[in-house]
Amino acid sequence: MKAHGLSALVLMYDENVRYVTGTLTPGWNRLKPGLRYAMLCGDDPPVLFEQGDIGKQIERHSPWIPPENIRYSYAWIKGAAGPASQQQVKKFANAVLQEMKKSNVAGEKVGVDFVDINMMSAFKEAGIDWTDGMTPMMDARAVKNVDEQECFRIVGAIGDAAHWETMKFLRPGLTENQVTAHIMEYLYNIPGMEDVEDVIVSSGPNTWPNWRNFSDRIIKPGDIVFMDLAALTWNGYKSCYYRTYCVGKEPTQKQKDIYAIALEWLYKAINEVKVGATTRDIASVWPSAKEAWGYEEEDQAAANLWGHGLGLAQYDPPVISRIWSLDHPIDIQEGMTFALETQHGIPFEWGVRIEEMLIVHKDHTEIVSNFPIEQITVVDPIPGYAAPDSRDRKLV
Repeated sequence: MKAHGLSALVLMYDENVRYVTGTLTPGWNRLKPGLRYAMLCGDDPPVLFEQGDIGKQIERHSPWIPPENIRYSYAWIKGAAGPASQQQVKKFANAVLQEMKKSNVAGEKVGVDFVDINMMSAFKEAGIDWTDGMTPMMDARAVKNVDEQECFRIVGAIGDAAHWETMKFLRPGLTENQVTAHIMEYLYNIPGMEDVEDVIVSSGPNTWPNWRNFSDRIIKPGDIVFMDLAALTWNGYKSCYYRTYCVGKEPTQKQKDIYAIALEWLYKAINEVKVGATTRDIASVWPSAKEAWGYEEEDQAAANLWGHGLGLAQYDPPVISRIWSLDHPIDIQEGMTFALETQHGIPFEWGVRIEEMLIVHKDHTEIVSNFPIEQITVVDPIPGYAAPDSRDRKLV
């Protein structure tokens, strides 16, 4: 905060509220900035403005927050309150001003991580000098301490178990959404599991281009299937963890070759990860979207060859892509935790995608995603059956 010239912060995004207060709120409350928010003023303890009387439970469950620092929020839900929004946002701005006065920082610069037209007018009327508060929070959250790193390892271990369960459960005849439902149930039975944002299960033609979704498509013998644990959230910390499967048969040689390319792209990138390197060093080992898939612009292949920080948010710094990392590199720092992911395929036939989660240490990179990745995982194969390459198959 001080490094960015700020005397106070007003935080509405839940990853930031949780980072400074360590408090847990219901899932529906996390998704709507402004239902709850927090303030940091000078060197004083954080002040939490919680939705309604949920704060009474926060007092019970979060004794590290002084009870007198837990308030109720003034919400206008980005204007959904209609004409009452102006009334509510004035209460909000006055509360912000009062906290700044208590900490003797009134009139000084305050950073905000979210702003809408209602806030802008209310802050102007109240004489609050506001500026960007998200960048300081991104910088703070980019590097994880030892406790956060241990949470990340546990998230990786849960991901390992979920992929093992996927391997056991997958079989021809299931639909993608049945697999998603099974893994959702599996994950929610794990103590400390707060939320599972998405379990992506795509099969056959849904895998390329990567739909990043699930459907009621029936999985067939020989289908390529991939599963992504997109933000299972344990104790606040999130995953992103792809693996690729072949159901009922061995993959064809063409599928193995395409997978080998994606694996090479992934591990070339991982080998560039070290303290002092930059996101440019990582992204530059990947082919351009034109070279890989014939696209005219990198943005057409956004997230196909990709890296992103993981922590209390699904996208902490650094975010790595040829779209921006070549021209706007960011330094890799000790303590960063992020995922790298690659994919390749044949349009509307099949595709593969894989991903590793890692921690950057001073002298090495630790991979916390440990489900086997060296080859496509074959599940429920027909005994003794080896699939011929489709190029060699003859019809009679």
